[in-house]
Amino acid sequence: MRHRSAQRQDAAHDRPVPVAHPPIIALLVVLCAATLIAQAAGYRESIAGTTVQFDMVLVPRGVVTVSGAPATVGPFFVGKTEVTWDMYDVFALGLDAPASRPAGSDGVARPSNPYGAPDYGWGHAGFPVISVTRQAAEAYAKWLSQKTGRVYRLPTEAEWLHMATLAAGPEGLSPDRRDAIGWHRDNASAHSHAVGTKSADRLGLFDLFGNAAEWVLSREGELVTRGGSFRDGPDEIGPGRRAVQDEYWNERDPQLPKSRWWLSDGPFVGFRLVSDVQQ
Repeated sequence: MRHRSAQRQDAAHDRPVPVAHPPIIALLVVLCAATLIAQAAGYRESIAGTTVQFDMVLVPRGVVTVSGAPATVGPFFVGKTEVTWDMYDVFALGLDAPASRPAGSDGVARPSNPYGAPDYGWGHAGFPVISVTRQAAEAYAKWLSQKTGRVYRLPTEAEWLHMATLAAGPEGLSPDRRDAIGWHRDNASAHSHAVGTKSADRLGLFDLFGNAAEWVLSREGELVTRGGSFRDGPDEIGPGRRAVQDEYWNERDPQLPKSRWWLSDGPFVGFRLVSDVQQ
């Protein structure tokens, strides 16, 4: 009589084939599912050579109307918070350069010295980047893409409007909800605040409305911010808030031509990054 074991015989080749263990298979299925769910919800990015990390949140596919025309956007990932000084300083100050090599010697164009303190002394670590031009925001996104191997960029206006609509929710922004999730003229004491200190919105993002207005890429090529900032009234911040840069945002800049990196009178302007899911 053939000895019984946890094996069965392959009829064709008479070779032992291990018997699958259901508990192990079930565990593998659960782990794989958990990994897929985690990836679907977002991911955490690190900047090599530093301790800086930031979280990205998934925005599902959708259709939004911009300038009277429907546009299909997504899915894509978006920063859970606005870009902070912790993230930007690595780029602006060359903190990723080895100690033996001077900052800027890697051929990457980095911001010039600002005119005055760009954070206005309101707070630095954990606070949103402010006073930066759109060109500076795009340069940072390009540098970050090179550092991480994942393409980062500014959101298009359609993408921003889509995530703002989801963030506000079908019920919109009541006065109480607006106060709970946004820094505006009535609760910000006329300055920016550390990111993530208000409640998250319906999409799981922080400070999408208020705090720092956010650069977007407009279809018309205008220099546009969305969402409003700490200087706007409570009824002004939200999905519909849109501003186009004018000369007053850089009025005190003594440079000719004006700085391509800093806004001397734009302490209310920051940005948030997105990346494509296909990556």
